[in-house]
Amino acid sequence: MTNDLLSGPNLNLRAVEPSDIDLLLKWENDISVWKVSNTITPYSRFEIEEYVMNAKRDIFSARQLRLMVSLPKEDHTSDTIGTIDLFEFDPVHLRAGVGIMIAKEFRGKGYAAEALKILVYYASGGLHLNQLYCNISSDNLVSIHLFETIGFIRCGKKKQWINAGEEWLDEYMYQLIF
Repeated sequence: MTNDLLSGPNLNLRAVEPSDIDLLLKWENDISVWKVSNTITPYSRFEIEEYVMNAKRDIFSARQLRLMVSLPKEDHTSDTIGTIDLFEFDPVHLRAGVGIMIAKEFRGKGYAAEALKILVYYASGGLHLNQLYCNISSDNLVSIHLFETIGFIRCGKKKQWINAGEEWLDEYMYQLIF
């Protein structure tokens, strides 16, 4: 890990910028990820613009933080390849939930693991949290493997928690205590 709390060997995490609106609109309205993001209706461009323009960068007042996952290029530009979020931030109990989304064309290359490691480092060393947690549907084997590889421990199961249309899925709860 570099000295920068939000950088790793191959990736950087950065604040959301107005130039991210079109990308966020595309990703938030991708119905293939709605099940994991608990979304059931599309977002309008106006809603995404309002979110970006009004996003507070102070996690202590907003109780959430969205960071863009960027892949630096040799010409000093970068490709934005995903998002990683802290949500339900609790400054009393020093914990937050984690969510991550990597664009389809960048999956399977280790970027999610690196982004999650950077976020864990930032959450423990920069925000001084005690723990992170996440909820993963029982059929999301890729995410289960990702979070377990980083050191998250399954601590519970909510039975028939997610209505997947034709079936009900369990949801696993994971924690990483620092």
